[in-house]
Amino acid sequence: MRPILLSGHERSLNQIKFNRDGDLLFSVAKDKIVCAWWSANGERLGTYNGHQGAIWTVDVSPNTVLLATGSADNTVRLWNVKTGECLKVWDFPTAVKRVEFAPDGSKLLAVTEKRMGFLGTIVVFDIKYGEEPREQMVDQVEEPNLRITCTESKATVAGWSYLGKYIIAGHEDGSISQYDAKTGDQLENVQAHEFDHQINDLNFSADRTYFITASKDKSAKLMSSRNLAIMKTYVADTPLNTAVITPKKDYVILGGGQAAMDVTTTSARQGKFEARFYHKIFEDEIGRVRGHFGPLNTIHIHPNGTAYASGGEDGYVRVHHFDKSYFDFLYEVEREQLKK
Repeated sequence: MRPILLSGHERSLNQIKFNRDGDLLFSVAKDKIVCAWWSANGERLGTYNGHQGAIWTVDVSPNTVLLATGSADNTVRLWNVKTGECLKVWDFPTAVKRVEFAPDGSKLLAVTEKRMGFLGTIVVFDIKYGEEPREQMVDQVEEPNLRITCTESKATVAGWSYLGKYIIAGHEDGSISQYDAKTGDQLENVQAHEFDHQINDLNFSADRTYFITASKDKSAKLMSSRNLAIMKTYVADTPLNTAVITPKKDYVILGGGQAAMDVTTTSARQGKFEARFYHKIFEDEIGRVRGHFGPLNTIHIHPNGTAYASGGEDGYVRVHHFDKSYFDFLYEVEREQLKK
């Protein structure tokens, strides 16, 4: 797999996202810029400028009309994907660490930081779309229609389950919560990871019935959206920042690495800056892809499962289009199944 190297950021990457069609890739970093790229050849389409601080998070609506970003300048911004103009700015008392559109694009959730006497919250906004694709200057709502306050431990990441029924949140203390997406009531809370090892990432399967978490405790868990049952555990030898579930093949990809300040004088191999592939069912590690010069902060998978992109502390995004051998690789058991 020859990677395509995208260099448009001057500082470390925080999140990257493919759109639903997989032809575009959006990346945000600590340098206040949002970049849009063609995923096929890595050509940069343009940037969205306006944030005044590091941008922590990005998401694109299912119809690729709107883009949402959350930043350390305490705002969530809504952009017109095509024209790059900023359509709406929502202000908060603290930084915004995660944004995500509901599966149907009608809502947007945002996770805010716990700081300076403000508790961490998860807020949900109703999103409006114009009649015409070009007419996106619709007045968006000012106030969220739902606000969940995390009194116990702040939420670090959150997302929508199947049909937008639940909001699933990962917390700083290693627990996972399930909230009713209509009322905001907490339905379940499970201590999925070691206590006080924060959950750095949470990504759903294509149908959103289960999801994977990545934690500082060097493990990733596959969990059910319905009842938060832990189905699989993938153990790594380094703190994990990100994890995704691949469509098409039964794999998961994990990324992480010790922060530069913890590595000191050891070799890059010690820092373990590779994307690791595990078999989703058997929990075995099946391969690694190296290339980054620092911890992997974010990985996202092409919706068709044909490629993945990773963003690192080194400021680069690497897009890997899978070779034929990736799709041909099968376990003995899987081969037997096919013969039947």
